[in-house]
Amino acid sequence: MNTSNKSVKVSTPSDREIRTERVFQAPRERVWKALTDPTLIARWWGRGNKLVIEKFEPERGGHWRFVEHAGDGAHGFEGRFREVTAPERIVRTFEWDGMPGHVCVETMTLEDLGNGQTRVVSVSLFHTQQDRDGMLGSDMETGLGESYVALDQVLAALAAS
Repeated sequence: MNTSNKSVKVSTPSDREIRTERVFQAPRERVWKALTDPTLIARWWGRGNKLVIEKFEPERGGHWRFVEHAGDGAHGFEGRFREVTAPERIVRTFEWDGMPGHVCVETMTLEDLGNGQTRVVSVSLFHTQQDRDGMLGSDMETGLGESYVALDQVLAALAAS
C-alpha cells in the first residue's frame, strides 16, 4: 500500500507498521517548535476542533494527554515519551481512549532538507497487524492530512511574526 493525501505519503513497510511522510515549507527548528510547544500544538493537532492539552511533558518518561472536542464528542489520546532529541527525533507511545490497551510506538524524525524545508517522517509500530489495519481503516490518513494543513498555517504564522 502506498497512497497520498494532500502530499502526505502513507505506506506500510511491514505488517505491523504505518509510515507517513510530509515535507513542510519551514526550517526544522520552526517545525520542532510547532510539534513541541503546547500552545502551538493546540492550534493544529485538532484540525480546527477545540483541543485541550491536559499533560505535555516532552522528556524521557514524560506523559502527554490531549482531548479533542469534536462534533461527535470528546476523544482522548495519550502516551509516554521514550525519547526526545531536539530538534530531530521524538519517540512516544500513542493510545486512543476509544481502544484502550491498543498502544503503538511512534518514531518521528525531522530531516533538514535545506532551503527552509523539513521532511517529517513518522513510523508507527503496532502490536499486531490487526491493530495496524484498524488504524488504517479509521480514516487516519484524512485526519493527518487535515492536521498537517493546519500545521502549515501555524508554520506560516510563525514565519510572519
